[in-house]
Amino acid sequence: MASRTVGITSKPIRASFPDVVAETFRLTPSESVTVRRSEPEVLEVEATYGPGGSPPPSHFHPAQDEHFEVLEGALRVRAGDVEQVLRAGAEIDIARGTSHQMWNAEDAPARVRWETRPRGRTEDWFRGIDAAQPEGGGSPGPLAQAVMLSEYDDTFRLAVGPEILVRGAVSGLGLVRRLLGRRPEPAR
Repeated sequence: MASRTVGITSKPIRASFPDVVAETFRLTPSESVTVRRSEPEVLEVEATYGPGGSPPPSHFHPAQDEHFEVLEGALRVRAGDVEQVLRAGAEIDIARGTSHQMWNAEDAPARVRWETRPRGRTEDWFRGIDAAQPEGGGSPGPLAQAVMLSEYDDTFRLAVGPEILVRGAVSGLGLVRRLLGRRPEPAR
């Protein structure tokens, strides 16, 4: 009998299905991703976005393209200067270097198939974000986020101001956190 993941957990779990082993990572208190396929050329995950979400910080991926397909519910997407709502069956491609945000502002959960090409260190990024989640809930603090952002600069960058200033601030905060003895979780 197959085991199923129910709800969002604070630590990665492995769920066995016929010929598939999936690892689930919590990215925020209401968002998680389950790895469906992980190969150098593509990382495919199924993402769950809880209802009533708000926009995350605008960000971009310097060396990766993303493809999203809404399987259930709706997802609000802001890519560049365009904002739209994608409903079940809709798809969107986000080219590397494109600033974007995705969230579920609806009253029901959304389920999305999400591909990242090439995989790069995205799976390690997800693992690190999951490990940084506080045990009692909530989101990681700014110093913990800065460590992740500086460590995974090749994978994920904020697009919230002049890049040179943002990268400088992130690097500085990341250094402070490292000096306090906190580093990103190592990749497994």
